[in-house]
Amino acid sequence: MKGNKYIEREGKAATKIYDNRSLEKDFRTLKSVLKEGMIVLDVGCGTGAISKDVAKIVGDNGKVIGIDNTKKFIESGKESYKKINNLKLIHSDLFSFESEEKFDLIIAARVLQWLTHPKEALIKLKGLLKPNGQISILDYNHEKLEWHPSPPKSMKTFYDIFLKWRKDAGMNNKIAEDLSALMTEVGFHSVEVFNSNEYYERGDENFQSKVGIWSKVAGLNQIVEEGYIENEYRLQVIKEYDEWVKKEAISMTMKLNEVRGKKLKK
Repeated sequence: MKGNKYIEREGKAATKIYDNRSLEKDFRTLKSVLKEGMIVLDVGCGTGAISKDVAKIVGDNGKVIGIDNTKKFIESGKESYKKINNLKLIHSDLFSFESEEKFDLIIAARVLQWLTHPKEALIKLKGLLKPNGQISILDYNHEKLEWHPSPPKSMKTFYDIFLKWRKDAGMNNKIAEDLSALMTEVGFHSVEVFNSNEYYERGDENFQSKVGIWSKVAGLNQIVEEGYIENEYRLQVIKEYDEWVKKEAISMTMKLNEVRGKKLKK
């Protein structure tokens, strides 16, 4: 997306992460907004796993269009969900996406965190809404991540480096906290914030893969290539953190908000 310090998300592992998402688990607060017959745009839809759940709720009289700037995700989703007639997946950047049809609802889950100009994105999304249409943005406050007990020192050091890398690139590490003010600034009204924290506890299904996500983040080549961390230290981070997740980790909480706003009727 425009203004995005692009993160390489392609590959089987990344595709599997997106395939495993669902409305119930990964955007649970949205369900109260969805109504039969809605025309919905899902921005940064990945493989369309959440989009397909939304399509089932809006029904045959409704429609969901999902867009994502990673072609392999869209190709995968088109194959996986080809039998869902009211779902259309499009390979497109948000800022180059155009539609003659306006939307009742626009959703974006975990997307604005990667943009260096989230305000511009909100303005773009507002222009795609029908009068009185609604927007729902789900995103993180990475500054408030909680591990219990504390992870290895190497991971804590890496995490600080990761946040600096993001900040230097112009990304907002606490976008979840700033979204309501940004929405109001660009002209949305009736702005509401809903806590949607992700909490993972040992014994939960997929606990190790969910808490272990930070090993995958530490595996990003870009952080090494851009000189923020030495590769040898990065490998140490991954090894020590994986061992901690396997033997010591009890819980992890990722701070997440869903923020809604409405476009004026006229």
